[in-house]
Amino acid sequence: MRMRIRIRMTLTKQGERFLRKIGTSSATTQNLIQRFVLSSPKSVVLTTLSHLLSPSTSYSYPHLSTLAFPLYARITQAPWFTWTPTTAAQLAALLHQLGHHAQAQSLISEATSKLESRPRELVLFYGKLMDSHSKRASQTGFDVAYGYLNHLLRTSSSLHVKQTAYQYIVSGFCAMDRPRQAYDFALGPGLGLVPSAFELKSVVYAYGRLGLFEDMVRVVDEMAKRGFVVDTVCYNMVLSSYGTHGEHLQMLGWLRRMRAEAVPFSIRTYNSVTNCCPSIVRMTENLELDELALGVEELKEGLEGGEGMVIGELLGCRVIMEEVMVWDSSEVKLDLHGFHLGGAYLIVLLWLEEMRRRMGDGNYGVPAQLTLVCGMGKHSSVRGESRVRVLVQKMMVKMGSPLKVHRNNNGCFIAKGKAVKNWLCQFRNTLN
Repeated sequence: MRMRIRIRMTLTKQGERFLRKIGTSSATTQNLIQRFVLSSPKSVVLTTLSHLLSPSTSYSYPHLSTLAFPLYARITQAPWFTWTPTTAAQLAALLHQLGHHAQAQSLISEATSKLESRPRELVLFYGKLMDSHSKRASQTGFDVAYGYLNHLLRTSSSLHVKQTAYQYIVSGFCAMDRPRQAYDFALGPGLGLVPSAFELKSVVYAYGRLGLFEDMVRVVDEMAKRGFVVDTVCYNMVLSSYGTHGEHLQMLGWLRRMRAEAVPFSIRTYNSVTNCCPSIVRMTENLELDELALGVEELKEGLEGGEGMVIGELLGCRVIMEEVMVWDSSEVKLDLHGFHLGGAYLIVLLWLEEMRRRMGDGNYGVPAQLTLVCGMGKHSSVRGESRVRVLVQKMMVKMGSPLKVHRNNNGCFIAKGKAVKNWLCQFRNTLN
């Protein structure tokens, strides 16, 4: 039976063929690995190893993860091989998860011996080891890595080494859903280190993910008291936390606080809010239901309760257009890179309204061409399949828009400015 492999962005076609062959060929695994390493470019071999070391591969295809160690062992014999702490740490964490503790410890001991005279690189290896264990939710592996880092933190005379270990430990506790330990460690006495905004934001997000909102807000207030700017990134963490737990009214309060304090909305702000609105998710993911609202007012009328209020708040703030739209006489371009489905949907509706307003204003005129960039799906879960492009195409077809897929680039839509202006006038009359 042919083995189905889900392609991650880093896995090449050649690497995919190798993994499929491993699952179907009668040849021994060692022979197949040897032929693959000898006949493939260095970049292909390393990206295939990276794929096998990924936690997502370990969970989805555990039988493939067992190939990582024999492939790594063969790579170390290649003339182009260069040892890196990141790869060694990732492999040690994987081996620990698979129960191969002796092999994992051997890799750690080798790294420690190699780097003991280079403490800056050693702390980086231990930090990568902790990070790799946290991504696999390995409590025992994490505690081992913590022991190494904590020892370096308390014995090193280098401020750089101490600060690096400190950052990894705090963010590690947060990744393991242990924010109280992270907070106590970050602010604990005796270390001689002062937390930065990075450590405190990590704690904010960890509390928020767990729904510990009082603690989350307390740490945000702590940041402000210490003189740190509560910026868009921090607000987005708070919004995402409330949204994950369905607290739309709390999200509304923080969105209004952002506007009051002139903290700009970002692409992630739109993603964080729309991802937590069931009606928006349903409309944009289940296009066959034919529920897409085609205008801002129509959308507002169709949403209720807290969900309608937070979406209304986003739609009422159009500063984001200055970030994602370029307007000049030759071309108007809207770039949807970075947006999730819900965020892209709202931005397209806002863009159409903004275009209608500007094209009716003598100060702007009518541009020669309009371009709406969706991307070609290079960063999609399935490479080459842009869900945002599919959504936009559905919207354009339903609206009868002159914007059509570019014949040489299916990741964008184009149209003549005059055609769009005429269409917008007709489309507004249709909605009214």
